[in-house]
Amino acid sequence: MIIDLAKFIAAGQPFWSELDAFLKKLEDDPHRALPLDQSRRFHYLYERAAADLAKLDTFANEPDTRRYLASLVARAYGEIHETREKPHRFEPLHWFMVIFPQTFRRHVNVFWLTVAITLAGCVFGGFATILDPESRHVTMPFGHDQMKPSERVAHEEKARHDRLAGERATFSTFLMTHNTKVSILTMALGMTWGVGTVIMLFYNGVILGAISVDYIADGQGKFLAGWLLPHGSFEIPAILIAGQAGLILGRALIGRGTRKNLAERLREISTDLVTLIGGVGVLLIWAGLVESFFSQYHEPVMPYSAKIAFGLVELAALTVFLWKSGGRTKLPG
Repeated sequence: MIIDLAKFIAAGQPFWSELDAFLKKLEDDPHRALPLDQSRRFHYLYERAAADLAKLDTFANEPDTRRYLASLVARAYGEIHETREKPHRFEPLHWFMVIFPQTFRRHVNVFWLTVAITLAGCVFGGFATILDPESRHVTMPFGHDQMKPSERVAHEEKARHDRLAGERATFSTFLMTHNTKVSILTMALGMTWGVGTVIMLFYNGVILGAISVDYIADGQGKFLAGWLLPHGSFEIPAILIAGQAGLILGRALIGRGTRKNLAERLREISTDLVTLIGGVGVLLIWAGLVESFFSQYHEPVMPYSAKIAFGLVELAALTVFLWKSGGRTKLPG
């Protein structure tokens, strides 16, 4: 209860003015962050003003002071309980150069698992081709089983004219679309608790191993490297990263070793999944352009050594990018 109203107002005015000054600074700069000691002081001033307002409610003859204090308390309450996130503008370059590689490295152990699964498929496909040549009709897609590698190489090297003249943009678009669909499917199959993703990775390995062994056994290893490396140095890692995302999803669904419920586990990985598959899309755009405008040229038009060197430089650049880009920059959240 207030006995001397004038004395009460005189005693409270310095604190109210200090709170008002705090609020003006925060309102002038919405992104301003108060140090801990100032935050504590601000909260004390808010509680004191709220208590003073409650005391003044018994005095009908001080409407101006009461309105002033009510406004002050309401403004302070709004600042303390503000829940809106700071506006964030999406920056594609920062996302790709920093967020994507950092997200990849945070789950790099899962990536190595995708590599192991794919290599197991390569070994299986390679041995199947050696032990049972007729298995090529099952393990080799896109017509690779219809002719011997030496026959195809001879055919490709004789075709010195531009077979894709006027159609390269269409062909590259087809490649980007097809490979992106395969990548998204590889990630989405993580919904089968990761089993579908493992099968896709293993199957891709079988194809790669079968074709590689077939070309090498027929003495066409140089053609194979010159054909695959320019676009494969980006395309194959992209598929592996899509598999990485799928296995992360499968692991979250299984939830072994954590007490979080399913919704919490999925919410925790959702941003990483979008980042990884988005980065895969960017890598596949480059791979599609290279395959359409570069990989399709063979000797004598384009020396295989030049194509192999180009592919190795790409692979080295991608490796450095994934392992070093973004440095120690902290991820949001």
